[in-house]
Amino acid sequence: MVNQKRILVVDDDLEIRELLQEYLSKSGYSVTTAQNGQEMKAKLAVQYPDLILLDVMLPGDDGFTLCKYVRQDSSVPIIMLTAVSDEMDQIIGLELGADDYIAKPFSPRQLIARIRALLRRTQQLQETTMSKPKAIRFAQWRLDPVTQRLNHQVTGQDVEMTSADFALLMLFIENPHTMLDRNAISNATRGREAQPQERGIDVQVSRLRQRLKDNGRQSTIIKTVRGNGYIFVADITYES
Repeated sequence: MVNQKRILVVDDDLEIRELLQEYLSKSGYSVTTAQNGQEMKAKLAVQYPDLILLDVMLPGDDGFTLCKYVRQDSSVPIIMLTAVSDEMDQIIGLELGADDYIAKPFSPRQLIARIRALLRRTQQLQETTMSKPKAIRFAQWRLDPVTQRLNHQVTGQDVEMTSADFALLMLFIENPHTMLDRNAISNATRGREAQPQERGIDVQVSRLRQRLKDNGRQSTIIKTVRGNGYIFVADITYES
């Protein structure tokens, strides 16, 4: 299949690896597997996939360490596989640059829906950025939407962003002075609605604020509407 998307499954449980490989292959994906970080790095050295399913609990380097490793030079979408009751694992994964998470045990249909949504969001983001202006300026920042390069105009410093960071920032830029609730943000960055009591969106916004040095109650770029969502309040100019 010419446009077959490649997925790398990283899990130390052989039964889970085989089950996911079979199910994802039947759903039209090209699937490779790794049982630990060493195998994962070896496969990445040959070719990066279109998406990584990464278990948190691994022997040797755990999923957090491997997520951080991938984010050193790649924005490939990552879905973390976490324990059903461990919210902290989910939050840490998002803070390190994961795009989404799914708690074990999960239904194969739910996982496929997450994968399709994330790959669709990634493809849409790639397509829309090609028609964007040369650069976007706001506050003291300059963003190149094609290269996803974010530069502070005073210090000259470039800021690293994950694909999820970039998707969130573009969502705010395209909807300035508009209150965006958690469902709107989750749909745009993950391709799905937020789950009840889910803290992941707040973690994503907090991480973006850190990138923009926009922390604390005196935020000048992204304001919190308590109990409702967030508003991008900075003025925006475009370079053609």
